[in-house]
Amino acid sequence: MKWWGWGRADTAFHHDDKPALRPLLLDRLGVDIDIPAAAPPDVADLHIAPPRRPEPLTSALAAATRLSDDPVERLVHGTGKSLRELVDLRAGRLGRLPDLVVHPGDEAETAAVLRLALDHDAVVIPFGGGSNISGSLRPPDDEQRPVISIDLDRMNRVTSIDTESGLAVIEAGALGPELEEQLNAAGWTLGHFPDSFKHSTLGGWIATRSSGMQSDTYGDIAAMVLAVRVVTPHGLLETRPLPGTSTGPSVLQMILGSEGRLGVITEATVRIRPLPQRRVVLGYLYPSWEAGLRATAAITRGEARPAFVRLADAEETTFSLSLRTGGPGLAEKLLDGYVRKVRRQDPAQVCLGLVGFEGTPAAVRRDQRLVASAVKAAGGFPIGAGAGAVYDRKKFDTPYIRDFLLSRGVHADVSETGAPWSRLPGLYAEVMTAFHAGLAASGARGSVMCHLSHTDPVGACLYFTFAVVPAEDGDLHDYDVVKSAVQQAFVDGGGTLSHHHAVGTEHARWLSEDVSPAGAGLIGALFAGIDPAAQLNPGKIVP
Repeated sequence: MKWWGWGRADTAFHHDDKPALRPLLLDRLGVDIDIPAAAPPDVADLHIAPPRRPEPLTSALAAATRLSDDPVERLVHGTGKSLRELVDLRAGRLGRLPDLVVHPGDEAETAAVLRLALDHDAVVIPFGGGSNISGSLRPPDDEQRPVISIDLDRMNRVTSIDTESGLAVIEAGALGPELEEQLNAAGWTLGHFPDSFKHSTLGGWIATRSSGMQSDTYGDIAAMVLAVRVVTPHGLLETRPLPGTSTGPSVLQMILGSEGRLGVITEATVRIRPLPQRRVVLGYLYPSWEAGLRATAAITRGEARPAFVRLADAEETTFSLSLRTGGPGLAEKLLDGYVRKVRRQDPAQVCLGLVGFEGTPAAVRRDQRLVASAVKAAGGFPIGAGAGAVYDRKKFDTPYIRDFLLSRGVHADVSETGAPWSRLPGLYAEVMTAFHAGLAASGARGSVMCHLSHTDPVGACLYFTFAVVPAEDGDLHDYDVVKSAVQQAFVDGGGTLSHHHAVGTEHARWLSEDVSPAGAGLIGALFAGIDPAAQLNPGKIVP
């Protein structure tokens, strides 16, 4: 993971072969992406403060596990990938970095590290893959105690598979590709594929209540995890993988979404499924957002069991089409003519839907028929597998576009929420209104688009992607005005502050409005009871 942006240092987004993108961004943002981008910062130009590493603690940690105080490793482990963190890093505002990075090889070493930290009045912050975008990794700027980043990258194995029960035991440091490779070799899959899949870990997913792109069928991480092992200040917390229990408040649910504030997750037992025999992703076009919502709700509540259902609004549909390589081919021109002349629909209002189908060939064919019926009833029509194939190829690459825009002075980010079906149309409109009001108040130029995903019979996620061109490069004021307007519209409109990106520090001020002041107080009391000295990732979720 590169320290100044998303993903691998040798991977980046390029627009040279996407001729439709430049005019679109000129129109929406007034930004010419043909102008040379700012060069990535050189780590040699940064002032990285020396670590605070008291000798008794450092020697004890070195004897217990692998230890590093390398400046670049401390930098990588000191921040996530929120827009605020990336803007600060590129401006040389590094904030408080970890003093030491440890890499325990097993649970016993993890427990030893935590005990040493507690005994020496140090702070421990668990590190998964470093991809969090809600400020869940950064130490408080005013933290005076030694800060230890604990990275479980050596603990990355699938240790057992129970084929009769469909369960697997997996170490918490396993990255998405690592655990899927091991499961796939035995004919199984976890089915959890967030945007950050390549750069996030099982432990990180649990700590942030992650949701993957196919949660419609596989469920989010909370539905997948049946048991955990967690090193805590009070010893090893261990729950058992049972189909149901009546044992008071759920200890497992307390760990889910706890962002390292209750301990270090070392292992989880998860539900797994056999690898599907067939997978195909088909595209559909709807005459409007409202028509697409009707179809998506009908599909979700119907008899079909697709792997996922996704609907882009007109703005995101246009943006997605602008990312195609080369100019519009014959197929695109024929489709445009069909929409205009045969369907009598406005191409500027058309919305793209994607539906993923998995299972046996017979089950896939059945679900395709059921989905086609719901699409037709809403006035939509199928466009084949081309758009779906592109989505499957590029689904983990979208975050690189943010780096591309940031290097051209554009602050792009995402905010997502969830709500019942009855609230989704109104909430979508309210958030759009709030965004444009925030943009007007800031005086900046910007754009917003949205897709619906993570469907459930009760409701779904609205995932907003927005961009702001700040008045001054590197100044987050305009972004903050717009982001706050969007987040406030979520909770005012009956949605959640975040569907699956966690609370961290970015969303903490809306927690009481989401779960009630009493609920936020309950969470705070739990943290204080387990960790009265605030040595476990302090300042996250609740101050």
